[in-house]
Amino acid sequence: MQDKEEERSLINVEKRLDQEGFTADFKVTEGRLCVMGTDKTYPADQVQIVDFYRFEGESNPDDMSILYAIETADGVRGTISNSYGTYADSKVDEFLKQVEDLGKNLDKRNK
Repeated sequence: MQDKEEERSLINVEKRLDQEGFTADFKVTEGRLCVMGTDKTYPADQVQIVDFYRFEGESNPDDMSILYAIETADGVRGTISNSYGTYADSKVDEFLKQVEDLGKNLDKRNK
């Protein structure tokens, strides 16, 4: 059995997600999710956050990041990460907030 700290390291979580098929690397450009290395892009309503993981820096609690496991409407699975707080990329934050808000609306309709 793996040590809990070892499992929670960013590298190990990325490795596990890769084995689960989350192989694409995403970035946010001009308000759309882009698959790095391709010309595929997606608006927020074609993106779902499957899971997310928070990581805190060893030496500085302010050095936090979050890794999102994402799936698109056409089945592309991958990850995107962002810093927390002061160092966060506002474009990534804004896009993922739209995705979360759309997901909440879908959840309400499906109940």
